[in-house]
Amino acid sequence: MASNHNLFPEDKLSVNDAADAKTMAGAPLADQLRPQNLGEIVGQDHLTGAEGAIGRMVAAGKLSSIIFWGPPGTGKTSIARLLADAVGLRFQSLSAVFSGVADLKKAFAEADKMASAGKNSLLFVDEIHRFNRAQQDGFLPFVERGTVVLVGATTENPSFALNSALLSRTQVLILNRLDHSALEALLTKAEALMGNALPVTQEARNALIASADGDGRFLLNQAETLFSVQLDTPLDPPALAQFLHRRMAVYDKSGDGHYNLISALHKALRGSDVQAALYYLARMLVAGEEPLYVLRRMVRFASEDIGLADPQALQQCLAAKQAFEFLGSPEGELAIAQACIYLATAPKSNAAYAAQKAAWKSAKETGSLVPPANILNAPTKLMKDIGYGKGYQYDHESDDGFSGDNYWPEGMDPVTLYQPVERGFEREIAKRLAYWERLKNEKNS
Repeated sequence: MASNHNLFPEDKLSVNDAADAKTMAGAPLADQLRPQNLGEIVGQDHLTGAEGAIGRMVAAGKLSSIIFWGPPGTGKTSIARLLADAVGLRFQSLSAVFSGVADLKKAFAEADKMASAGKNSLLFVDEIHRFNRAQQDGFLPFVERGTVVLVGATTENPSFALNSALLSRTQVLILNRLDHSALEALLTKAEALMGNALPVTQEARNALIASADGDGRFLLNQAETLFSVQLDTPLDPPALAQFLHRRMAVYDKSGDGHYNLISALHKALRGSDVQAALYYLARMLVAGEEPLYVLRRMVRFASEDIGLADPQALQQCLAAKQAFEFLGSPEGELAIAQACIYLATAPKSNAAYAAQKAAWKSAKETGSLVPPANILNAPTKLMKDIGYGKGYQYDHESDDGFSGDNYWPEGMDPVTLYQPVERGFEREIAKRLAYWERLKNEKNS
């Protein structure tokens, strides 16, 4: 295998089969910004850096067969192309989505022919997990005798997606989702290439990066859409969301009275005015409103406005639904009224509702951050070898049945999402949370 004289060769315009500049000028933005050497890869320094697995392989001028495992848009294809260029291998590529046995045989035949002429090949197989077990076995003899250096790419866990024989002959390298700084670097490169700044405010820029969820290709495609339009003023986050994800409007076909009354019922329940709540309930049912619609809204209220201040509120509503379906109208409407009274007179808390909104918001902002390795199951040898489950503390074996371990993803600070109120049953929950917090502080001090 040819030795590489420069780990990140700046003097090479492109990889082996890259198109010329004229062709690239009309290509999608993501293709125009495709890295020209390993030094331009963003977000994967743990692999491409001088101390990383790829960096060491390239410095030695010798590659082993590799499986790249990582989310979409993190550079798997680009790295494979640049690896071939860096060590002087012929680059071949296949997509398991569009290829079959005939394509594999043809690729191996070409690799054999080139090997006999003294030119070894790097065979890149995208979505390698799409090949079945028998097809995966077909790679083995060619990998073993060195006809090809196999570089596979997968978004699926190799432990489950690839057979053990193939895994034993390859090195699994994990690509990280691109973080904020890496995605920001891509946008900066795009702006330099286009000669224009993105027509968005700083807040919208941050929202755009967050929406990419670590996918550089997706981010550049969104940026390309923004570059293609002329805007008088930069887009703020709401305008950006509307511009990139248009949705059809939903129109009210039932009349304002329908929604006015259900809103009044909801507000009366929230305000603990049992008399007004019963009045609006009666207004709706007497007017012919579908009882199950009212019950659906009451079930929602039980979780949104009462929650764990009185966990029985939800059970009362579900029991009322069951009673109404069993008895029918008008007898079953008494169960609805009973549930209405219970909701109006129960202690109120929107802590669960607020916690849900905060959790959903946090999940969207942080995307696909991986949980800490110590709390991940490790049913396979590969997963154990890369640290899954290592150091897990089994709470039942701890004093007080509480380990105080960290369960948050690496790179994310713990967030307080649920904050119980001092009303009803949530007063007891607050005591438990305070107790566990004290134990955690003692264990970590």
